[in-house]
Amino acid sequence: MKTHLHPVRPRPGGYALLMVLCMVGVSMVVLSATLSRTLSEARINDTNNRYVTGMNAAEAAAEKVVARMRYDFLNYGLSGITNNLPAYRSTIPLSTESSYWTNYIFSDAQGNDNATYVQCISATNRLSPMQSQFSGLYAWYQLYRVVSNARLTAGRSALVNAVQEDISFNSIPVFQFAIFYNSLLEFSTCATMTVNGRVHANGPIYTGSSAALTINGLVTTTTTLSQPAWAGQSTNWAYPGSFTGGVVTNVPFVMLPLGTNNVHSIIEQPPAAESPVSPLGQQRLFNEAQIVILVSNSAVNVRIQNSVNGAVPGADPSPTILNYTNLNASDLGDKLPFLTLLWVTNGFYDQREGKTNLTTQIDIGKYASWLNTSSKVLSKFPAGSYPTILYVADNRPVNATLMNAVRLTNGIAPPYNGGLGFTVATPDPLYVIGSYNSSSNGVPVNLSSTNTSTAMACSFMCDALTILSTNWSDAKSTLPVANRSTSDTTVNAAILSGIVPSTGSAQSQYSGGVHNLPRLLENWSNSHLWLNSSIVNLYNSQIANSPFLWPGPSGYYYAPTRHFSYDLNFANPNRQPPPGTPNLSVMLRSSWATPPPNNVSFYVTP
Repeated sequence: MKTHLHPVRPRPGGYALLMVLCMVGVSMVVLSATLSRTLSEARINDTNNRYVTGMNAAEAAAEKVVARMRYDFLNYGLSGITNNLPAYRSTIPLSTESSYWTNYIFSDAQGNDNATYVQCISATNRLSPMQSQFSGLYAWYQLYRVVSNARLTAGRSALVNAVQEDISFNSIPVFQFAIFYNSLLEFSTCATMTVNGRVHANGPIYTGSSAALTINGLVTTTTTLSQPAWAGQSTNWAYPGSFTGGVVTNVPFVMLPLGTNNVHSIIEQPPAAESPVSPLGQQRLFNEAQIVILVSNSAVNVRIQNSVNGAVPGADPSPTILNYTNLNASDLGDKLPFLTLLWVTNGFYDQREGKTNLTTQIDIGKYASWLNTSSKVLSKFPAGSYPTILYVADNRPVNATLMNAVRLTNGIAPPYNGGLGFTVATPDPLYVIGSYNSSSNGVPVNLSSTNTSTAMACSFMCDALTILSTNWSDAKSTLPVANRSTSDTTVNAAILSGIVPSTGSAQSQYSGGVHNLPRLLENWSNSHLWLNSSIVNLYNSQIANSPFLWPGPSGYYYAPTRHFSYDLNFANPNRQPPPGTPNLSVMLRSSWATPPPNNVSFYVTP
């Protein structure tokens, strides 16, 4: 008997179910992992979003404070910062500004909510070198740290964000610049010129001339440097100049902290109601001067004032007042031997302005002697203190053909003042006759030279400056320019003066350029003018405001051979700057960091 065995085949249904279950299990694991990863990513993304928005909130709080500090500094100087520290520390973004800020609580990283950390972490009482695009300059500075912590309102997150900003507030003596303009600076059509110092403009810089322009210091501008068709040229200039010190454009504005747009006010007489210790009052040369001379039709008023407890001399509670009403030459000469008043009958004519000048004339040599011999002066200034600034204003009434003016003569040896220097300030146009500040022990030296080793730290601050040669004659001031011949003249002094600005590109609209900021009225064609200086323009002339006229046969001057040089003494932090030198304000960001929360001492390398 044959037995046939038939194998039993497994039923495929059971294996299929098992495979399905396995695949479902794997899928669930993958799904779970995917969901977990997605949830983690969502949490990470949410945390990251909260971190970024929180960081932005903290930075917004810090920037609000920095913006307020910058405003106060540019308007009122370093004192504007120190006087407002409590206000900065209570400054945060407010819900009244935007409901968005209700999402955050701001603190000063020291446990105080609704507050911002603001503290001076470094300061200097001497000129210190600057960094960044202002390297090579020296400034008095204060470095402030601003720290803000921000966290979401309670119950939403414990995450705390922090931002730290270190801000440097710098005060730069303006005469450290070889040339500084508060607006458009024009080298267009300039004579051969070599500038061995810093150049800055709070506006564009225009170059272009057939003569050689070389600037060996760094050139900075808040906008651009270019060579447009200008001063009557029909096409753009082909020769831009040589800038061996480099050029940096779009730098921050460098400003005078006045709290007003009227920068001319620093040379003007203050109104009676203005406090000498107000921010603007402290900047006025009237208040910084120790000797103030005011001339009217009926009197000469002399005010002798000195600093008390560190305040400006104009705040002196008991100044010495001298009032002279007899203005005839002999009587006034006995009282004030250095002063001469020129009236209509003996005044001189300014052919650019087309006016006769009512002039208060100061003999600088006799003035220096008066300072050392007048009992009124000596009693006001004990040993070691000196009247370093003379302020003169001629306030006699004028008309369309008359102009107030101040003129300096015999200035070869200005007052020594213990080596502190000497400044003449006036709200009027200023004229200087002959060589100035080039002597040793009263003996003229280093004339027709760039050698200023024996020169004092001197400056002129005025509405407009005109240099007259040693050969100047009042009697010839109305004659054609060819009759007003000159002799070589040397002037060693910083200049802060106004200009009549360009109003367009035409020849008749031209300011004259930086080389014509020191005005001229004579035939200099056979003479040399040596000017060792710092040339600063902060404002427009308001009294001597006739426009520059292109010189020629019908003009009011013929150009000299110019030798304009920057006096490197002004760039030396160890040398005394001219008295009353204005300090320009510039804010620089030193560092930005994200420190740990509740930390105000996070170190940052500048």
